[in-house]
Amino acid sequence: MNCITNFQKPVVDIKATGEKIRQLMLSKSLCVRDLQAVFGFEYPQAVYAWLGGKSLPTVDNLLVLSKLFDLPMDEIVQRKDFEPARSA
Repeated sequence: MNCITNFQKPVVDIKATGEKIRQLMLSKSLCVRDLQAVFGFEYPQAVYAWLGGKSLPTVDNLLVLSKLFDLPMDEIVQRKDFEPARSA
């Protein structure tokens, strides 16, 4: 088995991802209620949590955002600097 020694693990920046979603919403003139309707959420709290950097959209919801904003998911999800790999 090969030992991966130089792998640097990407880390999601939750706050920056929320800000990116906010910017994309503004660029399409969408509000929280618009996204709530797109996702069929009964309440808008999930969208507010994304925008506030308190949680991330699920993979399914990222696929919807990707289609809505016509961007690949990896352009929506923002990354922090890479963390060095940990020794086993």
